[in-house]
Amino acid sequence: MAEKMLMKGNEAVAEAAIKAGCIHFFGYPITPQTEIAAYMSKRLPKIENGVYVQAESEIASINMVLGAAASGVRAMTSSSSPGISLKTEGLSYMAGCDLPCLIVNVQRAGPGLGGIQPSQADYWQATKGVGHGGAHILVFAPSSIQEMTELVFDAFELAEKYRMPAMILSDGLLGQMMEPVSFPEREIIIAEKPWATNGHNHKRERNIINSLYLEASDLEEKNLERQKRYEEIERVEARMESYLMEDAEIAVVAYGAAARVVGTAVDMARDEGVKAGLMRPVTLWPFPSAYVAECVASGLKKVMVVEMSSGQMVDDVRLAVNGSVPVGFYGRTGGVIPTPPEIAGELKRFAGGVR
Repeated sequence: MAEKMLMKGNEAVAEAAIKAGCIHFFGYPITPQTEIAAYMSKRLPKIENGVYVQAESEIASINMVLGAAASGVRAMTSSSSPGISLKTEGLSYMAGCDLPCLIVNVQRAGPGLGGIQPSQADYWQATKGVGHGGAHILVFAPSSIQEMTELVFDAFELAEKYRMPAMILSDGLLGQMMEPVSFPEREIIIAEKPWATNGHNHKRERNIINSLYLEASDLEEKNLERQKRYEEIERVEARMESYLMEDAEIAVVAYGAAARVVGTAVDMARDEGVKAGLMRPVTLWPFPSAYVAECVASGLKKVMVVEMSSGQMVDDVRLAVNGSVPVGFYGRTGGVIPTPPEIAGELKRFAGGVR
């Protein structure tokens, strides 16, 4: 990797996208992600074939991404929670058209306008309800700015491999904080896209990208093919990292910015005699259920989920655990960030069976 530089998370994810081959960005300003669009507005016009458009709305911007992706270029957009809600129809259209793109969601507290503080309240939306029609998108959950830059490269590559949208699920903490970061020195190979609507020069049949199927049997056949793709992704692309899980008796499952706080809380709990460990999902869809189940089977007695929400990942953890051990939860909402001491205290109480 190159020399490290101090960068804000929002600007680092934008630069990473450019280095990953993204040349088209369409967006609309909303706190706390506006720096992504601002950075792209400065950088992309200086790049060959680079395009930056501040659209008239979130709805317009996602449909511009659809058009650019259909032509075969790497395109992206970014927004924050209410803006992502406006984009969900377009995301479903992109899933229905089997088009790759990157979306960055710098989450803020909700529902509604909520507040601009960090939150993880969009988990359900990203993993369960990103659009109508039963489609999925790839969802990556970095816990540091360095990891976020690396996942941008993976997100573009896997989006193109599986022909589907990918999302980096960030938040107001990761987006606004600054950390030393270096960008991966990876060879960027953008594969030929024989399906793209980029002109055929009378050398092939014309391509049509469409999500409308008037015959029910045709749509069912397409959906069944898509489900097989999803099953393969769940089998081979799920990712999780662990910390102090070798002898853990109680595990905390946390992702993103919350996992940073949990890591310190686990250390504090260990100092108090609690054999705690951390399981950190890196992909939220596909959720690393097999890894969670494997850790539970190795001798865990309890699992606690920590989120900056009212508890949205809890259901996925319970399904992975499948009733074999108790699953607890601790969370803060509205943009309140939990502290290591309060999480450590909850962890000690839960380990002792008080809850």
